[in-house]
Amino acid sequence: MDKIFLKLENIKKTFGGVQALKSVGLEIRAGEIHCLAGENGCGKSTLIKVISGAHDPTAGSIYIEGEKIEKLTPIDSIRKGIQVIYQDFAVFPNLTVAENIAMNHALLTGTKAMNWKKSRELAIQAMEQIGAHMDPDVLVERLSIANKQMVAICRAIINDAKLLILDEPTTALTQKEVSMLNTIIRNLKDKGMAIVIVNHKLDEIYEIADRLTILRNGENVATGPIGEFDRKRFIKCMTGRDVEEVYYRPEDSREVILKVENLTRKGSFEQVSFDLKKGEVLGITGLLGSGRGELGDALFGIAPAGEGKITLNGKEVTIRSIEDAMKARIAYVPEDRLTQGLFLDCSIQENTVAASIQKYLKKGRLNYKEMYEATQNWIQKIGCNAKSPKPLIRTLSGGNAQKMVIAKWLNTNPALLVLNGPTVGVDIGSKADIHKILRELAEQGVGIIVISDDVSELIQNCSKILIMKNGKTAGSISSRELDETKLSRLLTSEEETV
Repeated sequence: MDKIFLKLENIKKTFGGVQALKSVGLEIRAGEIHCLAGENGCGKSTLIKVISGAHDPTAGSIYIEGEKIEKLTPIDSIRKGIQVIYQDFAVFPNLTVAENIAMNHALLTGTKAMNWKKSRELAIQAMEQIGAHMDPDVLVERLSIANKQMVAICRAIINDAKLLILDEPTTALTQKEVSMLNTIIRNLKDKGMAIVIVNHKLDEIYEIADRLTILRNGENVATGPIGEFDRKRFIKCMTGRDVEEVYYRPEDSREVILKVENLTRKGSFEQVSFDLKKGEVLGITGLLGSGRGELGDALFGIAPAGEGKITLNGKEVTIRSIEDAMKARIAYVPEDRLTQGLFLDCSIQENTVAASIQKYLKKGRLNYKEMYEATQNWIQKIGCNAKSPKPLIRTLSGGNAQKMVIAKWLNTNPALLVLNGPTVGVDIGSKADIHKILRELAEQGVGIIVISDDVSELIQNCSKILIMKNGKTAGSISSRELDETKLSRLLTSEEETV
C-alpha cells in the first residue's frame, strides 16, 4: 500500500453557526491522483483551506506523514510540502516567468534580495521537470491561461512539494490543454507526489483519477477507487438524486425559426450560413479561435456582422446593436456570467428584471410589487435555490446564478435564446436542470442555440451541431450520427463534416 501523506479525521468547521464541514475524513496517499468532487457549496473549498492552513478546523485531527499537527498555519503547510494552486493561479502578471516561479522559493528561504541568475536557473529547471516550454524572461501577463497554470505548477514543485492541490484546474482550458495538463500530472504522480484535483466534470475525473472522494452538504458521502464509481453512482452521490442522462431528439419540423445566410465579420468569421427549425436545439462548437463565440456576439449585436442576412420567424432583421437584437426578441446568455451577465452587488430581483425594466414602468414609476412577484415566479419556475428575491445575486452558487441569468432573459419573452457556455463552472445537478429548461423551451417554440466546447453537453442536448474552424463553418451534422468520440475527432481534425 502507498504511504499515507495526509490524513484528516473528523474535521469540522463552523462559520457563525453554519456548519461547513461535518466530521469529514480523508486520506491522501503518496503517488496517487485523488479527485475531490462535489457540487458548489458542498465544502470542497473549506476543506482545501483547512489543509493549506488558511482555516483552523473547529474540531478534528490533521496528520501529515504520520505526525499529528496541533496547529497548521499557511507557512507550516508549505514547509511540510503542501502546495495549492487556485483557479486564478495567484501569479504576478507584471513579473517575468522566472520571477514568478522563484518568488515562493525566495519567501520560503528568507531571501531578501532577488538573485536574477539563480531565479532563471530555478525556472528552467522546474520547466524541464514538467516539460513546459516558456521564455523565462517574458512577462506572465503575455502568457495564455494554460501557460500561466504551468508557471503556478513550476512554482509549486521547486518548493519540494509532496502534495499538490489543483482547484478546478481545467475550467478555462481547451481539450488539448487539458490533455497536456493530465500528462504533467501523471509525470508528477510517477515521481511519488500526491495530487488532489478538485473537479466535478465526470469525463475528466474518469480520465485522470486513481481514487475519488465526494462531498455533499459538508459531509464525506463516498470514498474509493475510481473503478467503484459508475456514472450513475457518481451522480447520485454528488446530487443526492437520480439524474438521468437524456438525449434530446425532437421530431423533424419544417417550420424555420432562424435562417442565417452568409454572415461575415472580417477577422472573426466569414460566409456563415445555417438554419434553426422549431423544436430544435442548435449546437455551435469549435476550438478556441474558431469564431464560435464571435458568432454569438454578432447575433446579439455586441460585435455586429458586416455582411449577411438574418431572418427570424420569417422576417428579415438587421442587427447593428444590442438594442436592435432586443427589439427583434433575441436574448443572449454570455459565457462570463460574473462580468457580463450579472450585477453582483444588486439583488436577485434587480438582476431578474434588468433586461425587461420597461414593462414595470407604470405612469413613470416602477411597480415593485410586480417586479417582486415576477422574480419569485422565476425562482420557482427555473428551480433556483433562493429563499426570496431580496438577497444579493452574489450569494447564489454558480449553478443558481446561471439559472437566474437565463431567467433574466426569459423574462423578456425571447423568440431566440443564444447561450454561450451555458453550464461552464456549473455542478452536475444544476447542469441537468439547465439542460431540461432549454429542451422544454425548444419544445415550446423558442429558438435555442447553444455555443459550447463540452462535447457531452452538445451530443445530449443539441439535435444538430454546427462545427466552426478558422472562422468558417466546417459543416453541420445531426447528433443522431455522432457520439462524443466522433465529435471530438471532428473538432481536432481537418476532416469536413459535409
